[in-house]
Amino acid sequence: MAGIYIHIPFCRQACHYCDFHFSTSLKKKEQLLVCLKKEINLRRNELFGEPIETIYFGGGTPSILTFEEINDLIAEVYSIFEVSENPEITLEANPDDLNRETINKLALSKVNRLSIGVQSFYDEDLKMMNRVHNAEEALKSLQYASKKFENISADLIYGVPNMSDERWLSNVQKMINLNIPHISCYALTVEEKTTLNRLIQKGVVPAPQEESAQRHFVLLTQVLKKNGYIHYELSNFSKPGFFSRNNSAYWLGKKYLGIGPSAHSFDGKNRSWNIANNTLYIKGVESEQLVFETEKLTQFDRYNEYIMTGLRTIWGVDRKVVGEKFGEQFLDYLDKRVKKYVEKELVKQEENIYILTDGGKFLGDGISSDLFWLDLK
Repeated sequence: MAGIYIHIPFCRQACHYCDFHFSTSLKKKEQLLVCLKKEINLRRNELFGEPIETIYFGGGTPSILTFEEINDLIAEVYSIFEVSENPEITLEANPDDLNRETINKLALSKVNRLSIGVQSFYDEDLKMMNRVHNAEEALKSLQYASKKFENISADLIYGVPNMSDERWLSNVQKMINLNIPHISCYALTVEEKTTLNRLIQKGVVPAPQEESAQRHFVLLTQVLKKNGYIHYELSNFSKPGFFSRNNSAYWLGKKYLGIGPSAHSFDGKNRSWNIANNTLYIKGVESEQLVFETEKLTQFDRYNEYIMTGLRTIWGVDRKVVGEKFGEQFLDYLDKRVKKYVEKELVKQEENIYILTDGGKFLGDGISSDLFWLDLK
C-alpha cells in the first residue's frame, strides 16, 4: 500500500510562523491545478502498481479550493491508480473556509477526513500568529464539521509567548469537550526566514520559552491520557480507531508520491522533492520536464530515519529490525548509545523494542539524533 500527497501552494495570507512553500496570489491557481493533474499522469508508474490507501491534500491551504476542484483532483487519482476500497482521503482546512455550505458539499465528496488548523481558541494568540480566522470561527468550524464528518483532526500550538498554563489547558479542554477524535499539537518554533523571527529580532514579540513549551507538553499528555486519547506519536493524540493512516505510513516507512511544487516523494530507497517555485513548477510540467532533486539514501541514512521515525511513535525501535535490515554492527551501536537513556528512564525496553518514556517524549528529537550513526567518510 502507498500514499499520494497533493500540495496546494496557496494561502489567503501568510502566518507569521510558517516556512512552508505557498503564495498569497491566486493568479496561477487554474494553471497550477491543470499541472497537478498532468503530473499525476506523468508519474503514474512510480509507485510500481501499489494500491493507494491514502490521499492527502496539504499546503498551503487546500480548503481554498472549490468543491469541484477538489473532486476533480481526486477523480484524476482514481483514473490513474488503483485505489483501495476504503482509502483515507484528508483535506487540510482553515476554520474560515468551513462554513455550513462548504462542509455540506465536502461531505458529498470522497473526502472522509478533515484536518482543521485551529491553533488556538483565543483571538490574542491568533492575531500574534497572523491567522485569518478568529476564535469564534475556530469553534464553529469544529461544531459544523462534527455534524458531517466522523473523522476529524484539529491542530493546536503550544509554547506561544504569553500563553499561560490555564489558557493552554482551556484550548485542550475545548477539543475534548467537542469530542474531536484526533488532535495534533506542535510547539511554536521560530524558523529563520519567517515574519515571526523578524518580529522577535525587533523586540515586537517575545521569543518562545522552552520551559513554557515543556510544561505545556506535560500538561497536554496528562490531560489527554486521562480522557482516553492515545499518544501514538510525539505530536499526535487519537481516540482508538482514529490514528492518521497517512502520517502513520510516513513513520512506518511506506512509499508515497508527492504531487505539486515542493512536494516530497519516497520510493523505499530514494527521496525526491519538486522545485519550490510555482512558476518553474508549471513550466516544467507543461514541457513534461519535471524539475526535482533526488537523494539516494545510504544505509546510514536509512538507519537514522528508522531511529528518528520509530522513536517518535508507540511502535518504537525494534532491535530485531535493526539487526536484520542494517546488521549487527548497527545493533551493537544502538544498544551502546541508548543505554544511558534507559538508565535515566527516558527510554524503556519492552522485550526487543526501545520506546520513549513519558519523561523522554519532550526530549525525543534530541535523543534520536544522539542515536544516529554519522558516516564520517
